[in-house]
Amino acid sequence: MVTALYVALSRDLLAVIMVFSAYSLLCAGMFMVMDAADVAFTEAAVGAGVSTILMLLALRCCARLEKPAPRQWLPLAVVALTGATLVYGTLDLPEIGDPANPVHQHVAPRYLQESGAEIGIPNVVTSVLASYRGFDTLGEAVVVFTAGLGVWLLIGAVRRRREP
Repeated sequence: MVTALYVALSRDLLAVIMVFSAYSLLCAGMFMVMDAADVAFTEAAVGAGVSTILMLLALRCCARLEKPAPRQWLPLAVVALTGATLVYGTLDLPEIGDPANPVHQHVAPRYLQESGAEIGIPNVVTSVLASYRGFDTLGEAVVVFTAGLGVWLLIGAVRRRREP
């Protein structure tokens, strides 16, 4: 909330970019604490790395300080309505950590009990990421690779040779 308020109220675009980058690093740290290393790596690479570089490159094309503009109430109303709808949609979700949740009754026990015999990998997390969610993991790797390649091309790492 603090970062969101700072970003909304600040007129210094460089400071806003740095706050976004710090927020992405904090999120990556939280994902690591929650033992989601693949998501943490993606957040650190794309959120803190690639996005920060792209925003800094975009800032080179405009002024550092934002000019004051009149308040626009329609976008604020749309965002508030969307947020309220999303919060309303989460009200009927089961409690976090409840052992009676559907995810704990069907898929997770099967992974824990049978993944070693089915896949042949003793580590359950590795077997889920490499086999059951293989296409998803491949998709994440493609996204990170494409983002890195795009930034590399944008900052001019590949330059065309000029013919004399």
